[in-house]
Amino acid sequence: MSPVKVFGRAISTNVSRVLVCLEEVGADYELVTVDFLAGEQNSPEHVERNPFGKIPALQDGDLVLFESRAIAKYILRKYKSSEVDLLRESNIKEAALVDVWTEVEAHQYYPALSPIVFECIIFPIMRGVPANQQVVDESLEKLKKVLETYEARLSENRYLAGDFVSFADLNHFPFTYYFMATPYASLFDAYPHVKAWWESLMSRPSIKKISANMPTKF
Repeated sequence: MSPVKVFGRAISTNVSRVLVCLEEVGADYELVTVDFLAGEQNSPEHVERNPFGKIPALQDGDLVLFESRAIAKYILRKYKSSEVDLLRESNIKEAALVDVWTEVEAHQYYPALSPIVFECIIFPIMRGVPANQQVVDESLEKLKKVLETYEARLSENRYLAGDFVSFADLNHFPFTYYFMATPYASLFDAYPHVKAWWESLMSRPSIKKISANMPTKF
């Protein structure tokens, strides 16, 4: 069986989300470079894979997918085993909690944390502009409120959906990893359960392997 192909670069947050899931399930895959810094995501070949000109895209035989969270779920369903069940779909209550905290990441955590990453790391690289401190400060205040909720949740459970790691946790990896390279990483020190959760995620072999290809200095 041919390995699935992932189109993008490991330094991309959305690509790394997919790669971590592939590593977690032990699937064979090929990373096909699409250099977004050079604009290759807008090439006709790639737009056929992702009509929005974004990365990643995934090809598995004649199936082509885009949108990293959807790709990740496909991977976790296809390669699910008794040892690796990161969506917990065999238990309706656990699966529901995975879904809840996956939605929280997308609609609460990501909108609060990602502007800091964009302003401190991504925009300076791609646009050559300094951080907009007002955006950073406003986002930090939003993030503090989100982290208060996470702290309460993680004081009761080791991971977000329960005492088991799931896609809901892994979903937080890419942007949090880059956030920790900003001047504001110490914010997590005020939330000891959140910090312990993050350190636990960073100790996973899958995350160690993928983060090795995600530079924090350019």
